[in-house]
Amino acid sequence: MADNKDQPGKGRHAVPIATILVSQPKPTSDVSPYFSIAEKYGIKVDFREFIDVQPVSYKDFRKEKVNISEHTAIIFTSRNAVDHFFRICQEAKIEMPAEMKYFCISEQTANYLQKYIVLRKRKLFVGQRTAADMFDVIRKHKGETFLYPCSDIRKDDIPEFMRENKFKFSEAVIYRTVAADLSDLTDVKYDCIAFFSPSGITSLFVNFPDFIQNNTRIAAFGPTTAKAVLDAGLLLDIEAPHPNAPSMTGAIEAYIRLHQNNGSPKTAGKV
Repeated sequence: MADNKDQPGKGRHAVPIATILVSQPKPTSDVSPYFSIAEKYGIKVDFREFIDVQPVSYKDFRKEKVNISEHTAIIFTSRNAVDHFFRICQEAKIEMPAEMKYFCISEQTANYLQKYIVLRKRKLFVGQRTAADMFDVIRKHKGETFLYPCSDIRKDDIPEFMRENKFKFSEAVIYRTVAADLSDLTDVKYDCIAFFSPSGITSLFVNFPDFIQNNTRIAAFGPTTAKAVLDAGLLLDIEAPHPNAPSMTGAIEAYIRLHQNNGSPKTAGKV
């Protein structure tokens, strides 16, 4: 962790945050907590996705020898997984049976699923935020045959849980995660950069191998992203979720309020 993390206004934390780079696409709606932070504290917020998602072709998917129709339950951990799973289904001319069960890592993923199917509550099971939240629910469905559509880069927690508990289970790589070309960002001298996956940290150093943190505050969402920050030799200043800030924007605002004039509006952006 960063030095003086718990000492408001000390050391590098005394440097005001005037610019934030969010390593995700810009929100499509004008209503976003990021825009609220920008307005409230006079901060410039930019958005730039650090990773690219590339589809696995149906031809390559077939090489995995996974028969979707043999499964009775699908595990979704992201919107990308939802999109690419139904893309594969469309190319394979497979329609989901009405009795198919869906296990989603969060309400957001579950709501996004409605883009493709009519949700039936008795067939939908939702975790709070992490894979571990889903495990208690999955345990109650021992008789199902699960399919886990995922990226070529994924955490081991779900496969390990399924194997250890002897579930009927298979996984299928349906998309690939690669570092985005950030050459349009001639420099990354932001006061704060927000990361949401280990792949984002990898992308930073693929694009900027000589990146030096200096006074840039690093924000990380989720324990695996936080670990990737520390493993890369960076100082971790803002970590989400935590009990008082379940979202990234909440954690960033909590940091601003703690370290910058108690969060007085329009003071955080002043140098």
